[in-house]
Amino acid sequence: MNGTPEPASEIDPASPFATPRAPALRKEVREFALALDLARRYSELDRHPSFPQREWKALAARGWLGPRAPTSVGGQAWSVLDEAALIEEIGFLGGSVFAKLVLQPEFCSPLLHGSPELLERWYRPLLRGELLIANQVTEPHAGSDAAALSTRAEREGDLYVISGTKSEVAFAEDAQAALVYAKTAPGEGAKGISLFLVPQDLRGISHELSEDLGEKWMRRGTVHYDHVQVPSGSRVGEEGKGFSYFMEELTPERALLGLLYLSVARASWGETRQHVASRNAFGRPLSSFEGVSFPLVEDHAQLRSARLFAWDVLARWHRHEEVSAEAALAKWLGNSTALKVLDHAMQFHGGAGYSSRLPHEQRWRDVRSGTSAHGTDEILKVVAARKLLGASR
Repeated sequence: MNGTPEPASEIDPASPFATPRAPALRKEVREFALALDLARRYSELDRHPSFPQREWKALAARGWLGPRAPTSVGGQAWSVLDEAALIEEIGFLGGSVFAKLVLQPEFCSPLLHGSPELLERWYRPLLRGELLIANQVTEPHAGSDAAALSTRAEREGDLYVISGTKSEVAFAEDAQAALVYAKTAPGEGAKGISLFLVPQDLRGISHELSEDLGEKWMRRGTVHYDHVQVPSGSRVGEEGKGFSYFMEELTPERALLGLLYLSVARASWGETRQHVASRNAFGRPLSSFEGVSFPLVEDHAQLRSARLFAWDVLARWHRHEEVSAEAALAKWLGNSTALKVLDHAMQFHGGAGYSSRLPHEQRWRDVRSGTSAHGTDEILKVVAARKLLGASR
């Protein structure tokens, strides 16, 4: 990355969002980011996409993979506010890659409904950084409308036979196992979806990688299931409950992702502020031109506003309040604000901002995935409208 970002702005100690752990944690993250040279690795993983195994294990060694997981399965049982501070700091200093690694075990939290055997074989090793589990929900003809899934899991004695295709799958070839959502009761909509833990080396599974605009390190692709047999013990929880398990984690996940996008954009804003103060045009600094200074001060206000909104949502969720509408908006607002800030960063660095010599274009490409992943912008607004306005389905 170009230069050193401004020091990460702390949540005000007097704020209701501050936690006793946060100051020491943020300091530890800065030391961690420097020691592992996360800024350099961020751009390296864009040029040479691969799963960041070394960083994955380093995060696990500190208990930073899925830190909200309960201690009963090997987690740290952190509050969501402590996790938010961790994600913010990693995203600010190292880009979105490593912050998303923190969240990956929580994307897999539906597995917590599984049997003790599944938890011991898969979830505990996931938290220890010993293996990787992918999530497989989306299909070529079913994304936001999850009830339209066509992948089937048919019961045959003590086995389920899975057939279908999953698309837009992160870690399509890197994960050792996947959480596969499949219909066990076609015709019952979302209530007919069950969840299965499927090792990815089974006969009948094939993969195809795609070339994405950003987040290339995820090596997304398509996974085909051709009459894949799994034991009945691979079903997670009850039949027909798969979609409800999936929905449980969405509210905090969306607000955390909003913060993650904003933390990445804040790094570019700080670097751009330094640049426009030192770069001269027509005999004076770029920052003295209103065409530059006005967008940047607006960005500052909007970054701060969106950030505080996301923190407020997480604090309310921590107090067990119903905030699904606000969380959907926190993700949308965080993402849309970050994209605008990153676009200005590219613009005000001139031609260099459009090149891979500076980190802004990679950050923009990576953050751009947030307009569709974990709920499209349109679906997020539908969720909010239903809750806040009573809009009909």
